[in-house]
Order: sequence, then structure tokens, then C-alpha cells
Amino acid sequence: MNVVLLRKLDKIFSILLFFIIPLGLYFAFIYAPVEKTMGLIQKIFYFHVSSAWVGFFAFFITFLFSILYLVTKKVEYDDLASASAETGLLFCTIVIVTGPLWARPTWGVYWTWDARLTSTLILWFIYVGYIMLRQFMEENQKRAQFSALLGIIGFINVPIVFLSIQWWENTIHPNVVQKGGGGMHEDMFTAMLMCLFMFTVIYIGLVIRKLRIINIERQINYLELE
Repeated sequence: MNVVLLRKLDKIFSILLFFIIPLGLYFAFIYAPVEKTMGLIQKIFYFHVSSAWVGFFAFFITFLFSILYLVTKKVEYDDLASASAETGLLFCTIVIVTGPLWARPTWGVYWTWDARLTSTLILWFIYVGYIMLRQFMEENQKRAQFSALLGIIGFINVPIVFLSIQWWENTIHPNVVQKGGGGMHEDMFTAMLMCLFMFTVIYIGLVIRKLRIINIERQINYLELE
């Protein structure tokens, strides 16, 4: 991947984040009204839901470019799949952490083994395994091939997580997307979209930064071989 282009994109997104992160925090904590029942703890919603959606998108990018790598064998596709998986795992971790923080005052427990929470935890372990595979397998081509297979198979769990509320009725997790709307205040919905945009820009910026790191590591390896 073009090193100069990555450097320019990295600078652009670093500048964007300087403005977008404070704006997203403003919409979440100041612009959006305080929810009457849950109070301030409901503010976690904007970060929990946004990180979940961006995490799903990141794993889809890994899925897509894993397929492209297996078809073309282009190392750039493997790099992008890897960078997106690592970044997606970060957002999935945010989901795992913020969920219990929201659940304790809302449900009275930090964790319950319902369908949504359990399938999300499984998803997290799948991509932890993906990262570990890339760390411990030394041969480049085999690492890329096995990682691509895991990136494709692992994505199967994403729609399971998303649809778990519809498939299993015993879940206590709220259904954010439902017929007839969720009764969300207009300002809350605006804040959620703003936070989703903020997290998306963060995702893109982190992927670009990770691709730069991958390129630098590859150059160092070439120099060591010489």
C-alpha cells in the first residue's frame, strides 16, 4: 500500500479527530437530554451502541478483504483485513466493558448469560483468537491464509449477535432496532448518530495508523534480511 498516501491520510484523520471527538462528547453529554428513568447512566448508550455498530462493520471489512486475499493473494488485502480485525476487537472490547457498566444500575446485575451477551462474548473470543493466530504463526503466507479463513468463518457470528434478540425471547437486552421505532427522543437520536460518526472516523483513523505500522514493520524485516 502506498506509504505516502497512508501518511497523508493519517494526518488528515488526526486533524479530523481533533475536532470530531470533542463534538461527539458534546452531543452525548450536553446536547442529548437526560433520560427520565435511568438518568445519567443512560449516556453510556451512545458509546455502547456506536462501538457495537462500528465493531460489526470492522469485522465485515475483515470478512470482505479476507475473501479478496484468498482470491487474489495480494498482501495489501491481508494487511487491511488484519488492521480492521484488530481495530474491531478494540470496539468489541468497549462493548463488553460498557455493557456491564450500563447493566448494573439498569438490570441489577453486571452480567447475565442471555443470548445477546453470550454471543457477543463469543465474538470477542473469536477475534482474540484471530489476533493470537497472527502473532504466533511465523510463516507469512500460511498466516495470511489461516487468518483469512478465520476472518471469514468468524464473521458468521456477527449476524447471530445482531439477530439474537429476535431469535431468543428470553433475552433481557433492549432491542434498539425494532418495528415502529424505539420511542427515542429526537435529540437522543441525533446524539447517537453523531457518536456513531465519531466512532466511525476513529475506526478509519486507527486502521490507517495500523496499516502504517504494518508497512514499517515489513520494511524493518526486509532490512534485517539484507
